Amino acid sequence: MISEIILAVVSAIVFPGLLFTVSLALFTQYIVRKASARFQSRMGPSYVGPFGVLQPFYDFWKLLRVKETVKTRFSMVRAAELLLIVGIVFPISALVFLPLSPFRISCEFDILIFFYMASVMPLVAMVMASLAMPGPYTSIGVSRLLSIITIAEPAFFASIIIPVYLSTRSSGLLMSISGYVNVYQAWERPLTALIMTLCFIAFIISLQAKAMYQPFNIPEAEQEIIAGFETEFSGPLLALVRLLHDVDLAVSILLGVYVFLAGPLPFRHLSVGGVLMLVAKYTTLTLVVTLVRSIMGRYRVEQALLQLFKYSLTPVIAAAILTLLV
Repeated sequence: MISEIILAVVSAIVFPGLLFTVSLALFTQYIVRKASARFQSRMGPSYVGPFGVLQPFYDFWKLLRVKETVKTRFSMVRAAELLLIVGIVFPISALVFLPLSPFRISCEFDILIFFYMASVMPLVAMVMASLAMPGPYTSIGVSRLLSIITIAEPAFFASIIIPVYLSTRSSGLLMSISGYVNVYQAWERPLTALIMTLCFIAFIISLQAKAMYQPFNIPEAEQEIIAGFETEFSGPLLALVRLLHDVDLAVSILLGVYVFLAGPLPFRHLSVGGVLMLVAKYTTLTLVVTLVRSIMGRYRVEQALLQLFKYSLTPVIAAAILTLLV
């Protein structure tokens, strides 16, 4: 009993909990910034740490400890801080459902719990925190964000659920992330490979929208509405909202590694080969997201909604129909 409690505490604080997830989120930000700069013939982070790898941490620390929080008459700073912290805690806590966690929870339909904690709650926390710092530009940014998420979130959900169903339909744990061990089987058969391809396309496109990367970064279009839903954030609040964004992105990419790329397979978890395989697959998926971000321009709201419908929602609807034939 005591050993289980210690394992749970270590999993919550060290791995794959707070320290690991925050480090992974900041490292993901570094990859995105560095790769995006290379794609666009710029330097990117280069000065803080080896090859600039500590620049995201330095930026976070500067906002958290050096910069001042600017308040207006109707600002609810404490409420915004609490909401952002809650939004960060939920996706970190969801990692106990992934097979890499030493203290792991596994059950039927655990993917639904994971999705609620890692995808729905960060969005709710971000929106509520923005509304706790009211302003005309904030309202416009939030309305644009909700317009994009109306299509992106259902497409993201379906793009995850369908592959998980295909990999667990013949196993003992239906709709469980544990089915990642059967993912390669889904890629081997022609019909299920087509379904997986459609879901993967929808996953990448909807993830771009969830992360507010180009071409779906209209909610934070600085040239038009100052800085969107982040307009009233500064200092520690801005540090927390950016950390929430990075944690949400990192956990989503990590989920994609298991659902589409079978996690550490063909190696075991926490083995040298398994760790290297996870790092390679995670970095590859991050670079794919960064490539799309770097080569695209920003859409207008109506263009973004149309493209999301065509290239994220339509593929998963087709995949769902094909799944009925399997």
